[in-house]
Amino acid sequence: MDNAGYVSLTRQSGLLKELQTVANNIANISTTGFKREGVVFSEFVKTSGADSISFADAHGRLTDTSQGMLAETGGTLDFAIDGEGFFLLATPNGERLTRAGSFTSDNQGELVSNDGYQVLDIGGAPIFIPPNAKNIALAPDGTLSADGLPFTQIGIFVPQDAGAMIRESGVMFRADGGYAPVENGILMQGFVEQSNVNPVAEMTRMIEVQRGYELSQKFLEREDDRIRSVVRILGQ
Repeated sequence: MDNAGYVSLTRQSGLLKELQTVANNIANISTTGFKREGVVFSEFVKTSGADSISFADAHGRLTDTSQGMLAETGGTLDFAIDGEGFFLLATPNGERLTRAGSFTSDNQGELVSNDGYQVLDIGGAPIFIPPNAKNIALAPDGTLSADGLPFTQIGIFVPQDAGAMIRESGVMFRADGGYAPVENGILMQGFVEQSNVNPVAEMTRMIEVQRGYELSQKFLEREDDRIRSVVRILGQ
């Protein structure tokens, strides 16, 4: 394969990654707290003497952290962040950030996510729901009260380096650069944040990427025919 074929192949490889990303976004339209992801294309230039070749590189990922719609559930332990920030969870692999606020109380009375991970308070400690509490109320600043008595404050955090935030699963992120509490964060009880994926925009993008992929495939096929023709002529 000559240089033109390699250049087209790198573009096709990047478009395939973007197609997979768009498909994942569409699959998570109904996932609570899901944040849309995009692929960032960059240029990789290889030089050889006075000549240079430009390749496409699609290793970068971009997470859209814009606010999703808030859906009312009425659930006592369903919480939504109105504005910036993330909930902090304790997982076996370390602390992780999430916007999915559909929580529950486990057998030990701890506030946990749907995956069973502990929700942490403003100081990074697990949250325990008082036993036999009849009324759990959440104040806008994250203060939790049981039957009118405050007992903890849910933490809202932001990564110190948003560009270094890495998606580990559909709704959880790793912040290697650390994170800090959000000042004046707002929480809402009885609501969850919906996915911020725009179905129409994603379907449109999928069609565009598919067309680009097909064009690259046709170019590779024409290049293959051209090379075969040259070899056949030279072999006569």
